[in-house]
Amino acid sequence: MSDTMRGLYAIIGACLIWGLGPLYYKLLAPVPPLEILAHRTIWSLVFFGAILAVRGRLSAAVQLIRARTQCAATIAAAFFISANWFGFILSVQIARALESSLGYFIFPLVAVLLGMIFFGDRLNRLQWLSVALAALAVGVLIVGVRAVPWIALGLAFSFGIYGLLKKRVRAEAMVSVTVEMLVLSPLALFWLWGVHAQGFAGLDGRVTGGVFGKDAYLSALLALSGPLTALPLILFSYASQRLSLPTVGLIQYLNPSLQFLCAAVVFGEPLTRWHMLAFPLIWVALAVYSFDAFRKRRSRSIAASVDSTTVNFSRREGSANP
Repeated sequence: MSDTMRGLYAIIGACLIWGLGPLYYKLLAPVPPLEILAHRTIWSLVFFGAILAVRGRLSAAVQLIRARTQCAATIAAAFFISANWFGFILSVQIARALESSLGYFIFPLVAVLLGMIFFGDRLNRLQWLSVALAALAVGVLIVGVRAVPWIALGLAFSFGIYGLLKKRVRAEAMVSVTVEMLVLSPLALFWLWGVHAQGFAGLDGRVTGGVFGKDAYLSALLALSGPLTALPLILFSYASQRLSLPTVGLIQYLNPSLQFLCAAVVFGEPLTRWHMLAFPLIWVALAVYSFDAFRKRRSRSIAASVDSTTVNFSRREGSANP
């Protein structure tokens, strides 16, 4: 099997795990979102730490902590990814998974917009059209449902800002995520202590007294959050090294597509006429954005090929002349 096919299977596997994530968090419905988030943080730290230890890469995490500027960016990124995780978990528990899928659909367009704001990127006409269509889709939902889709916008922007912060970190993904979980672990341990020992209530007022250790099934599911967080990231990193960025970007739309199907088909969340207007607008925006990305990628490839041919021809001519 070629490296390209391995990369293709890896990115599809990552997107399947991410896209079917709502099914997993639905099984954890008896556990309040903050308690789930705390366990996901701790078990992710354990799992990532174990992988780094086996690979002999724990020193890389120490180096990242000592690098002040990069460490500051990592700390900020930790809180944004935690907010993103919490929003996603909450959306499943309060029957708003449809809205969370919208957030991950519009994320690429939000990333383009953030690049323009923070890095001075210039948008061409097709990119402006994509962003405008996404804004129109959000506007349709606001007018039709008479509510701002805060979960969708929160997920899209929190993940977008997380991506901006990660651009400042020069460590590999697994190392930086391990440090992020290390940053969040004191808060996670404090919350779990409060839930188990002090009777802390969840945001919905539920007092579980701490689920872990009392219910074998739910305890196993909570411990599984570590591998389920790590595995798709490992697969994604593997695929990114073997596939072109446009290919990775297109296949990633499988993630919110599966979330959409989970919400509409499995969970039976209401799909109003306003959703039926908004989602096609997002899909058209993504199609335009993807077409533009492929066009630019192809132009760069052709230009590189022409340059290479010119250089080789010049070398042959030079070697032929005395």
